[in-house]
Order: sequence, then structure tokens, then C-alpha cells
Amino acid sequence: MIPKRAFLTSLVLFFGHLSFGKPLVVAHRGASFHAPENTLPAFKLAWEQGADAIEADFLLTKDGHIVCIHDRTTKRFCDQDLVVSKSTLKQLKALDVGSWKNKKYTDTRIPIISEVFGTVPEGKKIFVEVKCGVEIIPPLVKEIKKSKLEPEQIILICFKAEVVKSFKENLPYHKAFWLSGFKKDKKGAWNPSIESVLATIKSCKADGLDSQHTIPNEFSKAVLDAGYEWHAWTINDVPTAKSMTKRGIYSITTDRPKLIASVLGK
Repeated sequence: MIPKRAFLTSLVLFFGHLSFGKPLVVAHRGASFHAPENTLPAFKLAWEQGADAIEADFLLTKDGHIVCIHDRTTKRFCDQDLVVSKSTLKQLKALDVGSWKNKKYTDTRIPIISEVFGTVPEGKKIFVEVKCGVEIIPPLVKEIKKSKLEPEQIILICFKAEVVKSFKENLPYHKAFWLSGFKKDKKGAWNPSIESVLATIKSCKADGLDSQHTIPNEFSKAVLDAGYEWHAWTINDVPTAKSMTKRGIYSITTDRPKLIASVLGK
């Protein structure tokens, strides 16, 4: 049985979307245009800039901690090339992952998931993107249950359907979306096909699709017509943001939450 509070919240969110037609502004890895991605300063800045939600990437360390980082290695944003899954939390916490962006962020550290959860204000959300496999689900479920956030505040997104399915089996009252990129094959057909997309969403019990914003209108319409939500990334310009609102999108993921929030009149 669905908890009364979660059910009522879902109704409010659903009808609120229909009534106001304003998609959520999701800060991609925080306010990553201005601050180092996937760090506490980036997330805190996102809230200051009016984001409705943050999107953050997570991987498991060698010793079983969930850390906020997009890449499987650290070489892109610091002077040490460590593989996250083969490194301990202590090793990763010793890294400066902020100065590459700006000297004022020197000594910024890789946060653990509980630290990121701790930045989320009441009424705001976090899109948790899992960058590894189902092995992260047991510790992730524990961290979610330990957090003070409500079920509607934590949303999972992942390119791996099996991760989405496992998450929904463990936490059915939390929303989860299947991530997918799209590209045309040599014959000009989009891959994956919309039939394949809808089948995957159904099989993994996802609540909808989170895709690149360049998918054809007929694809997003098919997802919405099937009763699912459609979310898209990464939108950093005004014309595209405005066009997305006309397509029934539920959220816009952006590196520039302040700009997009102002466009949407938030």
C-alpha cells in the first residue's frame, strides 16, 4: 500500500505540472558553469541560483563508500589519475578537485552522498545518477533511508535499465527514470527506436525517460502519450529552453540554472 503522504505528494506534483506547465530546473552537476562540477560549492550555488533540483553523479569506492563524481577516474580535474573503484575514500578525499575551475575553489573535496543529500533544502529535489552497476543499490538504499529527505525528493536516473529496475524493486515509492542517448544510423533511423524505448521503460518499471533534448518531437510525444514523464539534458540556451516548455517536458537539466530559471519565470 502506498503511504498516504507519498500518494498525496505525487498528486500535487502531477497536477501542479499540468496546471502551471513550468518544468523543473535541474542543475547539472550543480551550477557547473560557474563552480567545479559535483562539489558542495556547485550544489550550494545551484540552490542560490534558483534551481528546483540538482543532478549529481555517483560511484562506489574500493571500500564501499558512495562518492559524487562523474568519471571513473580523477584525471580530468586534478593532478592525480586514480580509478574510483580501486581507490579508498581516504585517497579520494585527499584530492583537490576545485582549483582546476578557479583558484577560489582550491582544496574543494569530492563529497560523499550523505554530504550532498545534506545540501538539499525542504521542497527541493536531487536526481541521483548512478554511474556504475547494481552493486551500488544496497548501500544507496541504506543512505537514502538514513537521510532526512522525503521519497519525492530523491529521484534515480541511470543508463542501465537493470539499475533502474533494482532501485524500483527496493524503493518503489521513489521515482526513477531510464537515461538514453539517441543517434541516427546510416539509413537515417533513430536508434534506439521509440518502440524499444517504451519497452525498456516498461520492463524496468521506470517512471519515464530522461534523454538528450535533441530527440524528435514524435519520440517525446510518444513517451508522454504512454503516460510516462519526459525529462531532458543538457540545455544551456534560452531558445532551446523555451521550445522545450512547449513539448510538455517535466524538467530541464542545465549547467546554468540561474539563466534557465529566469527564462521560465521562476
